[in-house]
Amino acid sequence: MASRRRGGRGAQLGAAGLLTLATLAGTGAAHSAAAAPQALPAGCSGTSSITCRYAVAPGNYDVTVSIGGASAGQTEMWAEARRLMLPATRTAAGAVATYSFTVNVRQPEGQPTGQGGTGNPGLDLRFTGSGPQVSAVSVKPASQPLVAYLAGDSTVCDQPVAPYTGWGQMITPSLRPGAVIANYGDSGESSGSFLSNSALLPALLAKVKVNDPVFIQFGHNDKQTSASAYRNNLTTMISRVRAKGGVPVLVTPPVRRLFDGNRLTPTALHVNGVNVNLPAEMRAVGTAQRVPVVDLTARSKALVESLGPSASAQLFLRSSVDGVTDNTHFSQYGATQMGALLLRSIREQNLPLAAHLR
Repeated sequence: MASRRRGGRGAQLGAAGLLTLATLAGTGAAHSAAAAPQALPAGCSGTSSITCRYAVAPGNYDVTVSIGGASAGQTEMWAEARRLMLPATRTAAGAVATYSFTVNVRQPEGQPTGQGGTGNPGLDLRFTGSGPQVSAVSVKPASQPLVAYLAGDSTVCDQPVAPYTGWGQMITPSLRPGAVIANYGDSGESSGSFLSNSALLPALLAKVKVNDPVFIQFGHNDKQTSASAYRNNLTTMISRVRAKGGVPVLVTPPVRRLFDGNRLTPTALHVNGVNVNLPAEMRAVGTAQRVPVVDLTARSKALVESLGPSASAQLFLRSSVDGVTDNTHFSQYGATQMGALLLRSIREQNLPLAAHLR
């Protein structure tokens, strides 16, 4: 990723072969409401898009929301810097459904270096969809949640403005309450720059508790990194995470959409400018350090090549739809697919987060 993409307080306190994220539809506690509340909950405002703001300190919070009302509606919920918490969910007229999540609150609320803006202090919730309805919101401090940390670049990070979307902001609906994603992904970062910037790995490590998983994905911006430097950077991250009692997990980078005929090119597969096969080097580090590796390069390669040069464009950014052509960064749909590939690996490999997935 050569470029770095991003895009008053309230109440006190797919196609065949494609994967889908676990949705929450049908998992909420639903009941009929004889007369749904007409007024929005305290701290909330808006109509076609409803924003709720709560003046809380940085930390992790258990959030319970009730959606629905007197008329039928469709509601999706986003937290902080455009992290999806509830996929689009329909409610019938007179019905209310209740859902719970754990949300990480930081300042800046999105990318740690503040790219794209630092957001608002406290907790922001946004309800969108065709007829969003919010009848109740509860926010309380979470008690010792499992925090899964993400270390990565713009393909991982919380992108605040569509169409750019990182897979890290699309896996959040799949976590049960009591587990939460803390996304420290930051646009433009390489394995070396993430180590050296005080807002990135040092800030992440300051929060890590014993048994917290830390998912580490780098490669897109290691275009001129030597094999030895790349291995050393990853090994250093692993050692520092372990020193804090965390559980490191390596994630090979997802592919770019660069075809030669019907096959992806070496550049798409992260063979860099000095002929280093970065995913192979990461797998070797995983073996040497006895760290699990999620091979997102292999999984995304299989997906992108199965779709082919034309259909795979929907995973990335298209000028006809998004106003820009970009074969590295994901659309919301593409980020959802990449997140689903990661979640499938977590389940199949029984990684630390597996027991906390819906």
